[in-house]
Amino acid sequence: MIGLLLAAAAASAQPSQPANSAVDPAKAAAQAAYAAMEGTWSVDLRPSLDDAPYSKPMVLHIAADRSLTGSFYESDILAGRVGTAQGRSCVAFRTTDGNGFYHTSACLVEGKMVGMTWSEGRGFVLPWTATRG
Repeated sequence: MIGLLLAAAAASAQPSQPANSAVDPAKAAAQAAYAAMEGTWSVDLRPSLDDAPYSKPMVLHIAADRSLTGSFYESDILAGRVGTAQGRSCVAFRTTDGNGFYHTSACLVEGKMVGMTWSEGRGFVLPWTATRG
């Protein structure tokens, strides 16, 4: 009898889950993609792949609300978001060098970040790729 009471008490201590609490596959896939983008990247900023190596670090921190913080080109990310649509997981953010704003976006493609940065004040768009590092 005491064994039955202990088993009943243990069962009632378990948090109950609604019958329809299955994990949403799309949400789970997005969370996995966000985790894959999190961390430190080495961004290849060469205008041509024939140019001498030139890379800068990018550090991405993704919050549960999909806001993005971190740094790029040794500047703090001022405002950033992540999103997933059409089979792609991407980041977009803004930085500054103190003279102007830089708008950056990138998507995770086969384990690399493929992106571009637009310098509003300097008038250029630079496509780039990033690898873990």
